[in-house]
Amino acid sequence: MKKLFIITFLILFISNKTTARDIGQTEITTEDGIEVFQIEKYYLLKKNVIIISDDFKLNADKVKAYFEKDLYDIIKIESEGSVELKSSKGLIAKGEKINFSTKSEDIIVLGENSSLIYKEINMSSNEQIKVNNQNGEFNLRGKNSILKSNNIQIYGSLIDGKYIKVNETNEIETLYVEDENQSNIITDTSNMFATKVIYNKKENIIELFENVKIIRGGEIITGDYAKMDTLNETYKIKSNNNQKVKALITNTNE
Repeated sequence: MKKLFIITFLILFISNKTTARDIGQTEITTEDGIEVFQIEKYYLLKKNVIIISDDFKLNADKVKAYFEKDLYDIIKIESEGSVELKSSKGLIAKGEKINFSTKSEDIIVLGENSSLIYKEINMSSNEQIKVNNQNGEFNLRGKNSILKSNNIQIYGSLIDGKYIKVNETNEIETLYVEDENQSNIITDTSNMFATKVIYNKKENIIELFENVKIIRGGEIITGDYAKMDTLNETYKIKSNNNQKVKALITNTNE
């Protein structure tokens, strides 16, 4: 039988029937009860856990919820087992484990097929996604990590950077991408490959390092280093160790 907990101020109400949640209350549903640890200031919830508050909704198999003063005052959550988190700001995260702070707005999504969507930014990984929603810093780690945003797709085993809000949309401000095999950046006009990629929105520059390949229309150019201006899409490419830059140009006109 499911047990429903409505936590409000200093009182914990327990009921076996559904109770409407008021603004300011935190509603917790669990099939295996609740264990409260007053000294450590957390409570443990098990089996088909659902937490609904003004700021978020969480579904998980097991939840460890830390509070600051009283039970309703949740400041940090550690959850596992087919976790899904939806915030009032529109953030949606799914993973084997999700840990987050309600104060600092740090969120960590762990496990296979982890994902985090926030407005225009869509992240996925098979290891870890970490985002701070206050300062916009993000980090994706693990094979097959992907970040997609407006007009850009990013693939690599390490994707690190920061987004900023511009006219109510999220835009990538800085970016660092690595992959021991080859990272991949896809835009509307270019398909770029390299071992390492650095991007800076302020300077409108993308730099590519090692095993570089740029595909644009009928052009395929390879080398060891490339630098592209994202505004006019002009670029230069060079090679090390006296190797020649290779260009393959195909006539696409019929």
